[in-house]
Amino acid sequence: MVPGAPGTETEPPRTEPEMLAALSRIGEERYHSLHPFHRLLHDGELDHGQVQAWALNRYYYQCSIPRKDLTLMARIADVDLRLEWRSRVIDHEGDMDGSGGLARYLQLCERLGLDLDYVRSCAGLLPGTRFAVDAYIAFVRERSVLEAIASSLTELYAPAIHRERIAGLSRHYPWADDYALAYFKKRINQARRDVDFGRAWVLRNARTRAEQDAVLDAVRFKTDVLWAQLDALHSAYVEPKRIPPGCFAPQPQDQEHAA
Repeated sequence: MVPGAPGTETEPPRTEPEMLAALSRIGEERYHSLHPFHRLLHDGELDHGQVQAWALNRYYYQCSIPRKDLTLMARIADVDLRLEWRSRVIDHEGDMDGSGGLARYLQLCERLGLDLDYVRSCAGLLPGTRFAVDAYIAFVRERSVLEAIASSLTELYAPAIHRERIAGLSRHYPWADDYALAYFKKRINQARRDVDFGRAWVLRNARTRAEQDAVLDAVRFKTDVLWAQLDALHSAYVEPKRIPPGCFAPQPQDQEHAA
């Protein structure tokens, strides 16, 4: 039911177990681990150029997460909540030494032979990647703080996909060593810590049925953001292989199977 629709406020709020079950169902039905592109990636079915395209486009999502979090923090009046959320920015960007998740993610791009200045420039992005990620930042800027925080709850599903990715890439691709996969290995525990806080905060603050519906819709929106990025990759680099003008184009030698 749409939040605020007739009848929403007359329904009793979900219990905590009901909310947790509803969140789990969203992951089971909609998380991007189910996307065919991820199946190809984790099963070793992509050539080197296709994996490069994935890593390059995903970088825009990675480098936009701190921007999203800072956008949210600017809207939060509660200093304790801001301080708690600040750790997410440090996780990605590092503190004064710059040794955060973005630096570790660029190790993956380095192992794949991508020019790191080109990756950082985001010049080769697919339009679908840019539109999806920018829509996420706009959502966090424009919707309620409750919805903005709730949109991060796709982290509930992240540790499983990180473990699957580490196992699949390590098994099928010769470049996938500890250096290349450092970002994903570190995020397993970070995501678990982040989601413990975010889930508890959302459950505590979504008191009415309408607020709970808004939370679930925010998580669905975030799964759409993640799915849309993989749709763009699949269309450009797998089938029908229509790379938009100006976007990253793998070199012929990189289109051989990487396994």
